[in-house]
Amino acid sequence: QVQLVESGGGSVQAGGSLRLSCAASGYSYRTMGWFRQAPGLEREGVAGIYTGGVNTLYADSVKGRFTISHDSAKNTLYLQMNSLKPEDTAMYYCAADVNVRWRLLLDPSRFAYWGQGTQVTVSS
Repeated sequence: QVQLVESGGGSVQAGGSLRLSCAASGYSYRTMGWFRQAPGLEREGVAGIYTGGVNTLYADSVKGRFTISHDSAKNTLYLQMNSLKPEDTAMYYCAADVNVRWRLLLDPSRFAYWGQGTQVTVSS
């Protein structure tokens, strides 16, 4: 059974850091990503990765602040978030699929499997 379980969310002040984790079970996915959704807004891509290599893709809004990584031994996806801003406040979701084209890694419609989400709140 496919399962993605996120953890690591919380409340921090602007400028702080958080590290999100997503433990995957049931399958080893070639492509995974982090997405977020703030109240009243559409879900947007934050970062995506090919789990077997180093190819990554970031939204412009998080470049230089967030880092996506994957530990194949643990089958776990990470998102290191530094220099957090109030506008980063959202529910963060982990997603996975068998094979998504690199240029589409930030498109939520391309991913079939989703976690339940973890809340990130950044106060000013």
